[in-house]
Amino acid sequence: MPKVLISDKLSPAAVEIFKARGIEVDFKPGLDKDELHKIIGDYDGLAIRSATKVTPKIVEAAHKLKVVGRAGIGVDNVDIPAASARGIVVMNTPFGNSITTAEHAIAMMLAVARDIPAANASTQSGKWEKSRFMGAEVTGKTLGLIGCGNIGSIVANRAQGLKMRVVAFDPFLSEDRAQELGVEKVELEELLKRADFLTLHTPLTDKTRNIISADAIAMMKRGARIINCARGGLIDEVALRKALDDGHLAGAAMDVFVEEPATENVLFGSENLVATPHLGAATTEAQEKVALQVAEQMADYLLTGAVTNAINMPSISAEEAPKLKPFVELAERLGLFVGQLTRSAIDEVSIEYEGEVAKMNTKALTSAVIAGVLRPVLTDVNMISAPVYAKDRGIKISETTREQQGVYETYMRVQLKTGNSTRSVAGTIYSDGQMRLIQVKGINMDAQLAPHMLYTVNEDQPGFIGRLGTLLGEEGVNIATFHLGRDEAGGEAIALMQVDHQVADDVVEKLRALPLVKYAAALAF
Repeated sequence: MPKVLISDKLSPAAVEIFKARGIEVDFKPGLDKDELHKIIGDYDGLAIRSATKVTPKIVEAAHKLKVVGRAGIGVDNVDIPAASARGIVVMNTPFGNSITTAEHAIAMMLAVARDIPAANASTQSGKWEKSRFMGAEVTGKTLGLIGCGNIGSIVANRAQGLKMRVVAFDPFLSEDRAQELGVEKVELEELLKRADFLTLHTPLTDKTRNIISADAIAMMKRGARIINCARGGLIDEVALRKALDDGHLAGAAMDVFVEEPATENVLFGSENLVATPHLGAATTEAQEKVALQVAEQMADYLLTGAVTNAINMPSISAEEAPKLKPFVELAERLGLFVGQLTRSAIDEVSIEYEGEVAKMNTKALTSAVIAGVLRPVLTDVNMISAPVYAKDRGIKISETTREQQGVYETYMRVQLKTGNSTRSVAGTIYSDGQMRLIQVKGINMDAQLAPHMLYTVNEDQPGFIGRLGTLLGEEGVNIATFHLGRDEAGGEAIALMQVDHQVADDVVEKLRALPLVKYAAALAF
């Protein structure tokens, strides 16, 4: 009989689901890291919220652990690489608390607009400071959304009910989806300049960290207000405090902080700050939903091998897993290839399956492609959530299947369209199990996918390869493999190089500055 530990406060409904499915369960919320380390080796499953930290040390001690289930969306408290290395599936429940989090953002916006927390404290202390708390209406004001996916779109809908104008910055939001939501899609700089209220609904990645910086705040209107119920680290807290103190911003409402639990913070003590202790998902309804979901998902996996909402493993039935697994990996890498080269809103992703792969579970493969496409921006996306994220952003997904027509028994091609460009890549799996890239931008080639790669597009002229090699040599970049292709003599050529380490941004910029180079990028797989 499998055995599960629940180490955070979870609805009692989760305990009952495990028991009803014949799984032994221990409910021990509040364990410290030493206590968890001592007992984790006895369990097949670990159900958590945000308090438990699944560190490499915990993973190392988890000799029997097969699955970690996070009741909620964020998995910042789980070391995914460590879990993956030990073969531990990490699951989340990405959509169970969307409405609750969106409602909290609206509540925080209204609270900071009308100084409700400070007015409440003043009134209950026996004062009657009517003139002190002069608030602002939200009706007719402009709300700027950074991130307009699942939660952001709900916030937009609620804000429109308050008669607000809504503008949104989201690289993956298409014009059609923006029109459907009734929001105006704008670039970040324009959003910062126009927003009376700004709210964030994006994951924390290297690209979004401190997206609201001192420079960004300086672009905002004097008297604007900021709300963050998404992730700590999206806002430079020191810069925010300065803007509150000098009056450039009229207020801020923060549910998340860089360091949590936030018992001390540079923002604390500001008179125009509304702060809550990460309550975005803290409603009875939301906690019930995510508890039920995570318990069912974990039970299914432990009893049948079915995988749902996995961060680090494709969702595939146990029967088809052995045959499909390498094709899922290829599909995700093809998506990741074009996703890393795309910086603007995606309108459409089309996938072609030819030969043996066309007879497989192409729905799972398409989900893997979309997860790869979105992963450079949405780091916690998986095969289950990827199609939903794509739908939220108005990205059209299409797939085509056909019998073998060329020399390859299996042919898989991914094409990505934005407003001003089209990117494509094709791959196959050889009989020895090797994944190969066989076409990029319609140009035939034969290349392996490696952890660290460089990709260049250049004019096909003599001397280019020499200049490229010289620059990389001077920068200490070692080339392991070098693959070339071109459309025609003197036309457009591409190079795909496997290198030993991730290439620094400044080196990529030097590559882009080389004569004949049209494009250069560092890729990671």
